[in-house]
Amino acid sequence: MATLPATQRDQPAARLYYLDWLRVLAVIGVFLFHAVHPFDLTPWHIKNAEQSTAVTLFIVFLFPWGMPFFFLLAGASSWFALRRRSGRQFVQERFSRLLVPYVVGALLLMPVMLYFEWRHKLQTGLLTGSYLEFVLNRNVGFTPIWFGSLGYHLWFLGFLFSFSIICLPAFLWLKGETGSRLVARLAAVCRHRGAILLFAVLPAILRLALHPFFPQEHSWADFFVLLSFFLLGYVLYADERFLEAIRRDWRIILGVGIVATIAGVALVVLSGNLDVYQAPASPLDFLFWALVSLDGWCWTLFILYVGMRYLDFTNKYLKYGQDALMPFFVFHQPAIIILAYFAVQWPAALFVKLLFVVIGSFAVTLGLYDLLIRRS
Repeated sequence: MATLPATQRDQPAARLYYLDWLRVLAVIGVFLFHAVHPFDLTPWHIKNAEQSTAVTLFIVFLFPWGMPFFFLLAGASSWFALRRRSGRQFVQERFSRLLVPYVVGALLLMPVMLYFEWRHKLQTGLLTGSYLEFVLNRNVGFTPIWFGSLGYHLWFLGFLFSFSIICLPAFLWLKGETGSRLVARLAAVCRHRGAILLFAVLPAILRLALHPFFPQEHSWADFFVLLSFFLLGYVLYADERFLEAIRRDWRIILGVGIVATIAGVALVVLSGNLDVYQAPASPLDFLFWALVSLDGWCWTLFILYVGMRYLDFTNKYLKYGQDALMPFFVFHQPAIIILAYFAVQWPAALFVKLLFVVIGSFAVTLGLYDLLIRRS
């Protein structure tokens, strides 16, 4: 299918309900990722004394592709937004929908989450000092880590606002005739089976080039890798042939994703000392991060295929989910941190605590949305 002329590209497109479903499900996935974090073997704000290998495997599975999928969806949404908006309107909308919630959420919610984290670490002997010292001891230098340092989980909104501004000139160029020809040439490559996997090269190169220097979570390596998924999400929807390739090659995509996941886990187990929070120092470390990049691209495309195949419909639950999306995302982590703070102190089984945190924080988050937003 050839790239549409500019006049046709700017016409309204039929709504793709599966993208709406995938956004809703992605937020639920982020909620579950955070809600079980107190009980896995990786660092987090609140940690239970007893931790679970099974929960850790769930975290390990989501880690390579969860946030890349979020940003790919956001890139796709940007393509649709710029069909109906000028560049100026796009920036204004992103300012009100992303930067304002980030700033307000950081000002109102960050001190609460920070307080409960400080209390927990004080009680467990992980730190000493006053709450004010804990607040002020957050110098992370000139890095995008500041988005998370000031906003906790709201770093996503800070990243997404930054990506929208950074990528806007490229997006507008890709809408033009020269950019459209480039997209058409890239899409033509996808006539070949499995060629859609070649796009994993971009995040892989960025990861391998930057991670040795910026291994911290949400630093520059993460920033540019996630920006690449945002840009690729836009490109995927600029030409139907990309989506046709995903529908045609989903078995190849899934197979490679499974192999990359198993190989990555095997590397961690066999090496015995691979630390994802440290700079890669050996060929095996670099191979691991290359597999993470491939894993992220494959699972992102496969979940996109699942959405296209099974979720292209609407109902009242989708409407409710769309309306609740941003408030639920903003409120969910404070609810999790507060409930986890109390739960980890109980003399109860891990499973009981986990259920309490997951079910309780889900109910509290929806309750806050209904009381403060929906009924106001």
